[in-house]
Amino acid sequence: MVRTILALMKKEFLQVIRDSNMLRMVFLMPIVQLFLLGYVASTDVKLISTAVYDDDRSGLSREYVRSLSAGEYFITDTPEISLLEAERGFRESRYEVALIIPRGFSRKLQESKQVKIGLMVDGTNANSASIALGYANVITRQFNERVTGFSPPITLRQKRLYNPEGESVYFMVPGIVATLLTMITMLLTSMAIVREREIGTLEQLMVTPISTTALILGKTIPFALIGFLEMSVALFLGVTWFRIPFAGSWGLLYALSFLFLFTTLGTGMFISTISTTQQQAMFLTWFFAIFAIMTSGFFAPIANMPRSIQYLTYLNPLRYFMTTVRGIMMKGASLDVLYPQVMAMIIFGITIFTFSWLRFSKRVK
Repeated sequence: MVRTILALMKKEFLQVIRDSNMLRMVFLMPIVQLFLLGYVASTDVKLISTAVYDDDRSGLSREYVRSLSAGEYFITDTPEISLLEAERGFRESRYEVALIIPRGFSRKLQESKQVKIGLMVDGTNANSASIALGYANVITRQFNERVTGFSPPITLRQKRLYNPEGESVYFMVPGIVATLLTMITMLLTSMAIVREREIGTLEQLMVTPISTTALILGKTIPFALIGFLEMSVALFLGVTWFRIPFAGSWGLLYALSFLFLFTTLGTGMFISTISTTQQQAMFLTWFFAIFAIMTSGFFAPIANMPRSIQYLTYLNPLRYFMTTVRGIMMKGASLDVLYPQVMAMIIFGITIFTFSWLRFSKRVK
């Protein structure tokens, strides 16, 4: 069986290498996408999840917090937390901003003395961090003028986490890595199987003494390897060309990427069972991909989407993988932080791959 799988893998690799259009699609287009989106894409945000640590617990401190939540910029209705909980909340992507009000805030403000307030911002998304800092400065200045009526005594001590330089490319490139792995493996798997059916070679394979298991593994493993190659190229360019610091574990990133491949390869197999031509397979792949990318948080924060769409994103496996890649690369997130995403990818991977395997087996028998 192993020799059969290796022979099928060799056949798939040779078909990719000999097809110049396929080579351009696999290698050239993703690199162009990486540079294009890495340099020109940007996003806007509101409804910024904010953790509050109020060590003053006065009427003025609570009024200041309420002033931040005016409008639709900062969401400060989270339970009051400790500094350690705020740090973990950043790693788990539950908070984007942490506000730290020191003891003596009210007294110093009433005495017209300078007050320093801590404002930690998740710099993973440089654009969001910059906007959050700008909002906070404007609201603080307005609060000062309303309370004291003269030159603002409150000073914000700002700290941008994970992306101190404020580079938007730090946010985009990890998202592109997740997107490339999704697109390449889905598209190649669906089109390769349909191509066999189009030219009549799938029927020839079916009458040969090749088991369904060997056929599926021989068809999917090459594209999994190509997907890892694409991912490695994107990571290499991200770290060397764009100078993105890699804070987490390379081994964990590749291990969880392998786990995510069960979802993308299974989706590709499913598309191949409902398509009769390569054009249909490509169209359906783009249909699934556009939904996955737009609802994954790649471009726009999920919190900014309509409530109904936010619920719909829970059905999107790329949402969890996107959070995983950005968390490992930029925040150094470990498995104990990423376990909700890991569990979701396990459930999606087992369900989709098993269903597609059974459906494909039924079609080839």
